[in-house]
Amino acid sequence: MLAQLGYVAMAVDIYGAGKTTADPKQAGQWVAALETGDRAELRNRIAAALARLKSDPRVDPGKTAAIGYCFGGTTVLELARSGAEVNGVVSFHGHFGTGDPARPGQVKARILACHGAEDPFQSPAQIQAFEDEMRKARADWQFNVYGGAKHSFTNPDAGKYHVPALAYNKEADHRSWQAMQDFFREIFK
Repeated sequence: MLAQLGYVAMAVDIYGAGKTTADPKQAGQWVAALETGDRAELRNRIAAALARLKSDPRVDPGKTAAIGYCFGGTTVLELARSGAEVNGVVSFHGHFGTGDPARPGQVKARILACHGAEDPFQSPAQIQAFEDEMRKARADWQFNVYGGAKHSFTNPDAGKYHVPALAYNKEADHRSWQAMQDFFREIFK
């Protein structure tokens, strides 16, 4: 979809070694290993991916962004927190907590977070902590909340996992994608 909009797009193998799974428990273990276990390694991996993207001859290295869904959303927020030279990041139903919060002036990327109002995986306290972190860091950020949307609101297959916290929401999916396109127009002027 990004390529259809005219962007060079790259999918990142953040777990490494081409690992994939449809088993939520296995995915949870891989996520935990990077999200709560080794956040520095997560930042190293996404920084390496950004460097690879910027080295592509089709890419203007001064005009880059990163988007991510769920753990990918968490990952792009870590990229921004790290101070990476990227124009912007978009997190779709990502997690907002971190063991290494951004320091004042550290965040160079603009941030768009798209969140489902009915997502039980992020508490009001976690959301408030993220907002407070972004304020203290003096980041350029926006936080879009979509009413009636649960976790994985952009995934048409979310219901097949039979997890009550997951559900596709066509309106939130469309609105968040449109918000990302508007954000890209702004950051890539």
